[in-house]
Amino acid sequence: MKNRISILKLFGIAFLGASLMFSTGPSASAQILNDITRRAKNAAETKIKMGADRAVHNTLDKAGKAVEKGAKNAADNASAKKSSSSSSSVPEGRSSASNAKGGSWYVSSAGSNKNDGRSPETPLKNVQKALDEAKEGDVIMVAEGNYTGTLDQGFIDITKYVSLVGGYNEDFSERDPYVYKTYIQTNPSHVSKNGSKAGINIEVSGSRAKTVLIDGFSVDMGEQALYCAADPTDPVSGTPEGCLTGRKLMVGESPSSAKVGGAAQERRGIHGHVEGHLVIRNCVIANAYFYGIQVMSKGGKWEIYNNVFVANNFASCQIDSMTKDANECYVDFHHNTVLFSWCRDKVMEDMGYGYRFMSRVDSDVHDNIFGCSNLGAIDFAHHDSNKEVDAKRKLNVVDNQFFMNVADMIIPSQSFMWLHVRCDEFEDVEGINESGNVELTDESFVEKISQPYLKGFANISVVASSSYNANSAANQVRRAFGVNQQGSETIRVSMFANKYPFEEAYNLFGALDGCGAQIL
Repeated sequence: MKNRISILKLFGIAFLGASLMFSTGPSASAQILNDITRRAKNAAETKIKMGADRAVHNTLDKAGKAVEKGAKNAADNASAKKSSSSSSSVPEGRSSASNAKGGSWYVSSAGSNKNDGRSPETPLKNVQKALDEAKEGDVIMVAEGNYTGTLDQGFIDITKYVSLVGGYNEDFSERDPYVYKTYIQTNPSHVSKNGSKAGINIEVSGSRAKTVLIDGFSVDMGEQALYCAADPTDPVSGTPEGCLTGRKLMVGESPSSAKVGGAAQERRGIHGHVEGHLVIRNCVIANAYFYGIQVMSKGGKWEIYNNVFVANNFASCQIDSMTKDANECYVDFHHNTVLFSWCRDKVMEDMGYGYRFMSRVDSDVHDNIFGCSNLGAIDFAHHDSNKEVDAKRKLNVVDNQFFMNVADMIIPSQSFMWLHVRCDEFEDVEGINESGNVELTDESFVEKISQPYLKGFANISVVASSSYNANSAANQVRRAFGVNQQGSETIRVSMFANKYPFEEAYNLFGALDGCGAQIL
């Protein structure tokens, strides 16, 4: 028996806008989006604030040469970045950090580990070498290129309070993380080298006053993950026309279609355990098999902002608490663009979140774009068993824009199932402070997304088939012994976590003025 389930029914009317946009052509898309989504609120005040902040940062950028700036100690600015009212703040852009303290290190793919790494003329070639040699408070500046760790193992480890700043050109005379791309991109050769290690691993504790900064250093796992080969004619492959690969394969899957890539491994983009002030900004986290960012907090104020998350499984960002008491862990998650957060597996019944509210973690979530979440843009289903502690959690959801998510927020229902909440219903959700959250209606932003990928997502379908043979030898024997009969079920999807083009993810910086990841 075959039962075709349209993803439009599964995922709601929000998908209709994109589906019609592709079927009727770009000339009608704006009107269609306006018909099925409410208009965003007037953002004039926000733009004025953004423009003022941008002017300040441009002035700072001109204050000195990029090589003299180092990486900023963001702890000094944390309290001013965001208040509980969630007023807009502009991400640091090309200024890497004018107030840096500590020594400077330089890394270039054209360098040598025989160099001292202390000047632009004598850079090291290995990021891990610089991390190992650096002292707490030092700044490591990295030129454009792909850095895959010591002996090409496919990961780096941060074990000190240091600043890792990518986005420099080869002679370190200029920094632009959106042009001079600095990243870790693993491939099939790393399968036997990195195991379950994340692209960037952070294990740092000892002080809540010190800072770990990751700025302009991206992670892409799309080359190492395992996919069905791209074949739009093969329904097993799950390949929308124009996509780089077929669907992603989970652990234990072995379909009959051809395969490309490395292996199905539970690898995160960024992972670890951190006490203090963690700052992650100006990064792309793409195609992670098992969380884009998943870091455990031992206490401290964190900022995760001006990043692009795209095509990550389970959740794009999840911060868990390791503290006993409330209000010791704080995350300011803002000006991020979070797209295509995919579920746990192709059945698409659980996980698939943009940002997760975890117990004992206070969160300010503002000025982000959450789009095409395979289940929920924001997960608000985790509550502490200690109700007194849970009641102290502070959660702000302000001025975010939502686009084609299955749900804009997931919360528990009285029947132990999930409630799918739209952003215009946030005011009825207990336990959060919210305002200014709207559906995204800007067509120019939609055009910045990979069009084959978006079209495939907008038209996802799930086909389930089952078979049962009462007269099979196995079932006859099972009947004789009084045990359950056996059948089989096959689920095919037209798309699931296919590889997103890493280079195109950078197009999303600045795609919508004032909201999501910006270019400064």
